[in-house]
Amino acid sequence: MANARIENEPWPGYRDIWLQELDLDKMELVGARTLLWNGALKEASAPEAPHIYKVDGTYYLVLAEAGTFHDHAVTIARADALGGPYQGNPRNPILTHRHLGLDQAITNPGHADLVDTPNGEWWMVALASRPYGGYFYNLGRETFLTPVAWEDGWPVVNPGHGRIRTEERAPDLATHPWPSEPACDHFDSAALSHHWNFLRTPHEPFHSLSERPGYLRLRLRPEQLTELCNPSFIGRRQQHINFAARTAFEFTPQSTDQCAGLALLQNNDNHFRFIRQGEVVLLIERKQGEEQVLGTVAASGAHHYLMVEARGQEYSFYYAAAPEAWTPVVTKADGRVLSTQIAGGFVGAFIGLYASANGTLDDNVADFDYFEYAPLPA
Repeated sequence: MANARIENEPWPGYRDIWLQELDLDKMELVGARTLLWNGALKEASAPEAPHIYKVDGTYYLVLAEAGTFHDHAVTIARADALGGPYQGNPRNPILTHRHLGLDQAITNPGHADLVDTPNGEWWMVALASRPYGGYFYNLGRETFLTPVAWEDGWPVVNPGHGRIRTEERAPDLATHPWPSEPACDHFDSAALSHHWNFLRTPHEPFHSLSERPGYLRLRLRPEQLTELCNPSFIGRRQQHINFAARTAFEFTPQSTDQCAGLALLQNNDNHFRFIRQGEVVLLIERKQGEEQVLGTVAASGAHHYLMVEARGQEYSFYYAAAPEAWTPVVTKADGRVLSTQIAGGFVGAFIGLYASANGTLDDNVADFDYFEYAPLPA
């Protein structure tokens, strides 16, 4: 089941939603293709991401419509048979925030799923964004949860409110299967925690937790964060509008090409690199492929401490050669370089640990003692 582009579309963004059997052995579509629906709204663009649910004998087809930005919406149709015909809900869209204006805490909800819990509650999981510092969102499209009730055979999203709220009651569930991660990772485990991510598929090992127990060792390789490659970067998502992150690491450059430190990343062309390189610690902003050094301080010794504090779109960067002896490198740097609106794409920003030989084959490592991430009060 997919959205299909057609020839001679009656308006831009017109799509058909169709159903076809998938041969799982051959991984091929087989048999006749059945047209199910083409969306709820007249001249709506990009009906997509179709999901079908069977509830009390009725089939429900849920779509995202109107693109992925401010006009995004969730629409629904139903039928007595899987292949239709499908009747649209006369109250479509069942979820959107576009009518609320741009100045909202949560915008562009869409791409929704319906969920029923073991205790008989119904909920909707949807993507949406939290703009801040203007209509910019650095956290990308996040996952939100909102309650659902059923009336006249149709789902009603968050009755009495009709929207996703910034604070919501929790589902009635007996257990929570995912315990919270500690604020500080001391790298004492045999494997990385699940919240850590690589950039693209690593085809060769570049990190170790065993070569120096209690440290995360990153090997310096030629790959750079500015390239579409798999650099020596291990990151976790920025999850909060206001947060602080810090790390301690040991690193002595063997040439002026070598660097190690922190990176705040949206993509290869839009990020901050906060690194020890040569005899200095420097903050580099890369925006739409163009770089500038925002600040530098002299580096001292092999032990280094880096800290980033973000309050809204103001990101401040600090360096220390001894614990808690912080020196500001840059304060209130413009964090919008990490936003979807500047960098493109839909994913949120990452913050993590980075090392590179910047195109050379020098053999060196950086050993990170810990990484701490915690939200800050508004």
